[in-house]
Amino acid sequence: MRVLGVDPGLTRCGIGIVDVAADRRATLVYVGVVQTPPAMALEQRLLAVSEGIRSALRQHRPTAMAVERVFAQHNLRTVMGTAQASGIALALGAEAGLAVGLHTPSEVKAAITGYGSAEKAQVGAMVARVLGLDAVPRPADAADALALAICHAWRGGGAGGFDTRPEAATQPPQVLTPAQRAWRLAEKATR
Repeated sequence: MRVLGVDPGLTRCGIGIVDVAADRRATLVYVGVVQTPPAMALEQRLLAVSEGIRSALRQHRPTAMAVERVFAQHNLRTVMGTAQASGIALALGAEAGLAVGLHTPSEVKAAITGYGSAEKAQVGAMVARVLGLDAVPRPADAADALALAICHAWRGGGAGGFDTRPEAATQPPQVLTPAQRAWRLAEKATR
């Protein structure tokens, strides 16, 4: 499964693509960040985000897409920009005919670290570990986009998803990290 993850934002929009095998091993395909200056006109900023995501879609041909679910923040301007960038990502995913999943930050943290309140540094470190990277992708938006993609694949999102039935969580894992095992058990407990 090839998943494109989008950490939406106007100033920095993270884009990460991973290939995830049936044994849940993940491999980095692409990571980048679309950056736009706050002084740029809003429509030009949204166009730049759109072009960055569209380019990744065309070049890497993912089979599924994951976008961070917009959540309430105190800063209305930040929420609006994030929501607008998220809308662009969702529309492009639909245009490409992809199964698009929305994941909250706590879902992603739980999937990657086994703890839904993990710090950004912990998420970044686990992303680097899961992907076998020498360093955490920078800026944090890049690591967050990869975490979204990995989370989506591990949760069975999109075409060619994995077995997430409750009984699968109790079967001996083949090549699961501690975070993956914790995620499976947490999923089982919620059903």
